[in-house]
Amino acid sequence: MELSERDGLELWRRAVTASVRSEAPDLTARQQAILMTICLSAGPHTVRGLAEQLNIAKPAVTRALDTLERLDFIRRVRDEADLRNIFLERKPEGTAYLRAFAGLIMAAAAGKDAEAAAAKPSRKASAA
Repeated sequence: MELSERDGLELWRRAVTASVRSEAPDLTARQQAILMTICLSAGPHTVRGLAEQLNIAKPAVTRALDTLERLDFIRRVRDEADLRNIFLERKPEGTAYLRAFAGLIMAAAAGKDAEAAAAKPSRKASAA
């Protein structure tokens, strides 16, 4: 199925609109990109590696990680082999958030009511 630019944007609008109406935290695009990278790509993940992969500044990655950690979506783990290194790992709550968001996208693509199609994870904290 090939989408036009408008169709792609409309699909994304419906999914994001359903997301902001749900009980899930409102993540910024940067926070979502970082969470998806940690959850969907092979690790180990570090601040430096994420900054390079996403082509954004390390302080911006750190701020986003602070929010994701407060939401219990990721955890920072010290590398026992080199205590200077901190690895980033996904947590079940972060995976559940992405699964619910994927459900919103799939429902929007199917033309269904995206809000009713996805489980609504509880809001643990504001992502502001």
